[in-house]
Amino acid sequence: MNLYGKWEYKMEALLASLAALFGSWSTLGVMIFCLMLCFLLGMPIFSSLAVSTVLGLLHGGSLPLSVIHNSLFEGLNIFPLLAIPCFVIAGSLMEHGNITQQIIDVVKQVAGRAYGGLGITTILGCTFFAAISGSGPGTVAAVGTLLIPAMVRNGYSKTYAASVASSGGTIGILIPPSNPMIIYAIICNLSVTAMFTAGFVPGFTVAFAMIITAWLIAKKQGFRGDDSTPPFNPGTFLRSCVKGGPALATPFIILGSIYTGYATPVEASVVAIVWAVFVGVVVNRALRPRHFYTALLEGASVCGAVLLIVGTSTLFGRLLTFLEAPQHLAVAVLSISNNPNVVLLMIIGVLIILGMFMETLSTIIILAPVLLPVLYALRIDPIHFGIILVVTNEMALLTPPVGVNLFVASSLARIPIEKVAVGVLPYLAALLICILLFTFFPEYVLWLPKLTGHLR
Repeated sequence: MNLYGKWEYKMEALLASLAALFGSWSTLGVMIFCLMLCFLLGMPIFSSLAVSTVLGLLHGGSLPLSVIHNSLFEGLNIFPLLAIPCFVIAGSLMEHGNITQQIIDVVKQVAGRAYGGLGITTILGCTFFAAISGSGPGTVAAVGTLLIPAMVRNGYSKTYAASVASSGGTIGILIPPSNPMIIYAIICNLSVTAMFTAGFVPGFTVAFAMIITAWLIAKKQGFRGDDSTPPFNPGTFLRSCVKGGPALATPFIILGSIYTGYATPVEASVVAIVWAVFVGVVVNRALRPRHFYTALLEGASVCGAVLLIVGTSTLFGRLLTFLEAPQHLAVAVLSISNNPNVVLLMIIGVLIILGMFMETLSTIIILAPVLLPVLYALRIDPIHFGIILVVTNEMALLTPPVGVNLFVASSLARIPIEKVAVGVLPYLAALLICILLFTFFPEYVLWLPKLTGHLR
């Protein structure tokens, strides 16, 4: 078969697969059309999923409407979901309990006097706080509130300050504990601990890439370090570590309890709350009753939003499975190429585009169950893909019009979001390089979970 005939055959196979996927205005076609229409109308993600699924059920008539409340209950009755609001509450308590400030004070002594020292401190602070909160925007808010004004006072431009804070905050969804990782593991029936273990090496790799980018930009623009920070002294640094010991121990206590097997991720999230209360009340004496109210309110808000999305996405996913949409999609993708790297690059391109318009959890919840058969058909490890999915969604946090980190950083720096969007372009390039590294070298991602026995 010549080259033209080969491509003609592939196009015919692709069109046949798409015809099977959508049909001539089939139930699936109605669902997809309604979902896109709801998105264009600006409806919330959970209501878009619910409306499109109900219309699909009414159009198809193959499933009883009782599947609605059964699926909603099954989607909400997932024990590991409890970890998400608990980690959010713990992160809020640690922020108000001066734990974030103590971490920054220690990190600042290491990098404060280098070119872009406060920018590097911001990224390192985000890396530490990421091991507490599991949220990207939460990390930007916690660290950026302290360091964006400090950078501006020391002569850094507001654009640099906002872009480095928003970029550093993306590490919040990669270094464990990570809310998107928990959701992905639940949807794909994977070990949350295995996902957490796989996120360590990529997380620190991304942090290193961000630090190098911040240093290069600062050196080019002449942003020196904080002159008020004394030169590095091992003795002074050690004393600061001892003083801030409870704060610095926080990520090790949380993650150590998981990896040693003493606690599940849900139990570790409760440990995080208990430790935050102990450090904030007994050690730092900074937590007040109003801080507990604020933390509980944030946890309840996140819990409500996540449960609504997960419940409706479970209903949406059940109908897609009944219609065999994932299997048809796998056939359509494999008709284009059966090379895992090519398929992964195609998926990454789609994720980058979708990330401009969809929130991170929504992207994961909708696409993960649909793409899972494709992964298994190509023998792509779902843990490996999960890390690629999360890192690609880091880019989504920095790309308008729905880049949440951009909005948080622009409000803290009090500059238009357009300036922040331009300022993060070098960091987006660094993230893209990291994504390609993780894609083409899967063992770079998987060796640690294999070493620790969390992945066979």
